[in-house]
Amino acid sequence: MDIAQSLLLAVVLILTGLLVFLGIQVFFILRELRRTLERANKILDNANSITESIARPISDFSGILDGVKTGMSLLSIFSKKKKHQEEGMDE
Repeated sequence: MDIAQSLLLAVVLILTGLLVFLGIQVFFILRELRRTLERANKILDNANSITESIARPISDFSGILDGVKTGMSLLSIFSKKKKHQEEGMDE
């Protein structure tokens, strides 16, 4: 084996070792990224359930307020009719 072949073999072995090392590192990085995305997904799921649990009572309260508003408008209409009828009787 002459020097050129020895040098070429050494370069090929070094590059192979570096590529194997980089491949393993990329595997670990991707695995860590997967774990991070799973945690972020759990956090988003928790945030979603919290916002739903907060939004439900607020929407129920809004419905109650709409009912009260409707009731007040009905009372207003009836009181106007009654007042109008009383004025008609006074004449």
